[in-house]
Amino acid sequence: MTSTRVSTRTNSRDSDRAGEVWTNGEVRTLRKIFGNTSNRSVATALDRSPKAVERKASKLGLTKTKKYLRSLGR
Repeated sequence: MTSTRVSTRTNSRDSDRAGEVWTNGEVRTLRKIFGNTSNRSVATALDRSPKAVERKASKLGLTKTKKYLRSLGR
């Protein structure tokens, strides 16, 4: 008997690159734009999901700049 794996992802972009290794260029771009750019915009630029961007940024210790956060009213 074989088992079938069912994906619970609703966004096809999430599954298209799920588990794919980040290239050096992607990491460079992430480091460059993450601090003052929305996660959604970063995700679009890198063809990644916003959640993947959040996870990678967290692993790299990246944070949003104070100026960016202030622009959001935080």
